[in-house]
Parts: sequence; C-alpha cells; structure tokens
Amino acid sequence: MATRRTPTERQKRLGAELRKLRVAAEVSTDYAAGLLGLDRTKISNMESGIRVTSPERVRTLACNYACADAAYVDALVTMAEGQERGWWEEYRGRLPSGLLDIAELEWHAKRLFTAQSVHVPGLLHTEDYARAVFGAVLPSLSRLEIELRVSHRIERQCILEEDIARPYVGYVHEAALRMQFGGRKVTQAQLDHLCVASEREHVSLGLVRSIM
Repeated sequence: MATRRTPTERQKRLGAELRKLRVAAEVSTDYAAGLLGLDRTKISNMESGIRVTSPERVRTLACNYACADAAYVDALVTMAEGQERGWWEEYRGRLPSGLLDIAELEWHAKRLFTAQSVHVPGLLHTEDYARAVFGAVLPSLSRLEIELRVSHRIERQCILEEDIARPYVGYVHEAALRMQFGGRKVTQAQLDHLCVASEREHVSLGLVRSIM
C-alpha cells in the first residue's frame, strides 16, 4: 500500500483506532508486523495514517487483537474501503487540507449536525453569500483564493442532494441572520434560500436566540 505525505483526518482516525486496539491487546508493533508480513516501520506508518491499509488487513489485525465488537470492526473496515479519490482531491494543493478534510468527513458521514453563530450554515450558502463571507476573511484572500473556496463550498452541498441525501440538522444563532454579508440584497436571497432548503424532508434548521 502507498504512503501519503499528508494523511487526511479520516486516515489518521483509522490509524489511531488501530493503534488503540493494539495497545489494548498489549501486543507490540513487531507482533502486528508479523501478522501482516510487514516490517514494524510500516505498522507505525499505518497507525499514524501515513500508510494506507486494506480492509483485509484491518480484519486480520482486529481478529488477532481479540476485538469482540463486530460493529466496531465493520466500521473500521468501511473506513479502509473508502480509499477512492473523492471530488475534493481536485482542490489538493490549491486549498488548505483542513477544508478538504471537512468535505471528506461529510461525504462519509451518516448524518450531519452543525451550529453557526456568525454566518448561516456553509452547506446552505448561495454563491454570492459564500463569496461575501470569504471576502471578509482576515488577512484578505486573493480573488483566486476566494473563488476556489466558493467553488469548493458549493460542491460540498452535493451531500444534500436527493440521491445521496444525508440527514442534516443545523442550528443558527439569530446574530448570524442579522449579519448582512454582501449587503441587503445578497442577504435576503440567502435567507430565502434557507427557507426553501428547510422544506426538504432531510433538512432541519433551528434558530438559537440570545437571552437578555
């Protein structure tokens, strides 16, 4: 399996869980390496997320670590299976890796929950509103950087489309609704978009009010 210079958060989580299992089983990296026919360095790389592993190897390790939680093992195997190149990889090297990690985690999530206090949920942004939000970032972003972020944010919204819709719950502080990113016209269009989105069966939006 190939190694990655910068592992994603999902890969790091899988590696951390494998290390947790090994430590709980009180076995060494040498023992784990022997199970898979690898050297101990590759086990360390696997546990740090640098080295990609296969579902078969995950099951082999879990079995020999005496993990009796079948649902937990299945979840780890699913994480190892999801190594395909996602749409967010098109932005690698052009956007911060943290933004790509968010998109990857959302793609593999079973359900989503967010809370915003400054602006409305990113998964429900209009292009103009997103452009205004990124335009307000300090230090200032270049026009190209803003447009890349807007494009990435709009593409993230594919997980709310009907064919792959994830159940989504979002809470928005009333202060965020009063922030007029892009001016009154852009904000009004964004609020109208929220109203339409809230009518979707799998989308639930809630308002958090200030307590005086």
